[in-house]
Amino acid sequence: MNILQAAAQQGGQGGGFLTFLPMIVMFAIIYFLLIRPQMRRQRTQQTMLSALSKGDKVLTRGGVYGTIEAFKGTDDQQVILDVGKGTKITVARPYIVGPAATASTKPDNSR
Repeated sequence: MNILQAAAQQGGQGGGFLTFLPMIVMFAIIYFLLIRPQMRRQRTQQTMLSALSKGDKVLTRGGVYGTIEAFKGTDDQQVILDVGKGTKITVARPYIVGPAATASTKPDNSR
């Protein structure tokens, strides 16, 4: 006799748990495949953003490479980037993706 038949014969004792067991298993799978990795990425991004300092070369979400010149705004939530030839732009701190790779920030002057 398998577990499901035994639960049906007991007149509902334990049947409530077996009814919700597939949903519990699906939630556990979703948690470990989607939610937990996303939380880890967010934690890593927050750590990187809090470690930014003046002079760091960064890449923005819009694809702009620049060097951090200064921070401003409440809680330093705005970053002033020097994007080349003295051009400065202001970017919201959360829109910084990460440090720029040194090889990809050098302009290609071979043309």
